[in-house]
Amino acid sequence: MTGSTDDFRRAARHWLEAHVPSAAPPEDGPASRAFALAWQKAQAAGGWAGLAWPKDLGGRGLSVLEQIIWFEEYARAGGPSPLNATFVGLNHAGPTLIACGSAEQKAFHLPKILAGEVIWCQGFSEPGAGSDLASLKTRGRVEGNELVITGHKIWSSFADIADWQELLIRTEPSAKNAAALSWVICPMNAPGITVRPIRTMAGPYKYCEVFYESVRVPLSNVVGGLNNGWATAMSTLSFERGTAALALLIGLTLKVARLLADCPRERSEMRRRLARLRAEGASIRAATYRFALDSENAVPDAAGSMIRLSFAEFAQRVTAAAIDLYGIDAPEVVGAHGWGHDYLDAFSETIAGGTAEVQRNIIAERVLGLPKGPR
Repeated sequence: MTGSTDDFRRAARHWLEAHVPSAAPPEDGPASRAFALAWQKAQAAGGWAGLAWPKDLGGRGLSVLEQIIWFEEYARAGGPSPLNATFVGLNHAGPTLIACGSAEQKAFHLPKILAGEVIWCQGFSEPGAGSDLASLKTRGRVEGNELVITGHKIWSSFADIADWQELLIRTEPSAKNAAALSWVICPMNAPGITVRPIRTMAGPYKYCEVFYESVRVPLSNVVGGLNNGWATAMSTLSFERGTAALALLIGLTLKVARLLADCPRERSEMRRRLARLRAEGASIRAATYRFALDSENAVPDAAGSMIRLSFAEFAQRVTAAAIDLYGIDAPEVVGAHGWGHDYLDAFSETIAGGTAEVQRNIIAERVLGLPKGPR
């Protein structure tokens, strides 16, 4: 490492040691919103928000390497889970607006995301169109300079506490499959929106159903062009599948090391299992670093599906191993922040951002060049 990156690491470590909250974050609801926004505000005030975002858009314009160093120090300091209410804005909406948004959209929304003033949620999946986004039915009818939106979304994380939603709708009803979709910035306080929180098997009300009854949104809120939402949505999913989980991955590899340290030497088979997980985590971490560095200053490509799938299945194996190590009733397992919660929550990892099956199809077709399967 150069002296500048050493200095950057020391500065990050010093700031995190002084500012990481000691209290555990609330599970859901308004309290989780307040916690997430306060933490984002603190990072922004300290100069640690939007490290890799362009300077002219409010970021620091630093390299991906420096972003990785920040994630490493963040995990080392035990920072709050990055998978909180600010996640969608920072890792989906923000990068998508940077890549595809208009100058006005960037100027209005990006500073608020970085400053910890707003929460975003995602409106992609529907009851009949989860991983198959091309078949979604929620529609937006053009009426003057507005879209009139009617439909139903599901699995929208943080929708009950969000200010804005990245919403994918069909704006040409006669079009088939992916044709004529639009990616829209939807204000969550618009008349006609109803949100119903969904309790997960892990306990929190993490996801929501969202219903739209003649919701009016300005046409100026379309990102990437009317009827061009498929390309814009693929940018969003590329970020989610590629580098968005990097901080979570680094933290998980550190947890594996702690699991191995806690495992008694007489439990030789468990130690072998954890050692394999440690090696697997190191491999995925190295591959993710390479992918992040190769994707610098560009929208991540289809290879991000390999990163997403590897992390998702790794997380499930690690949480299962932790429960087998400690026992189902152990203090390390029970409770809102225990391994039991993480184990149940990890089931969603091979669904979110496209199921494991979808990711394998993308890898086969777009990375390996294999023939497409039957549709």
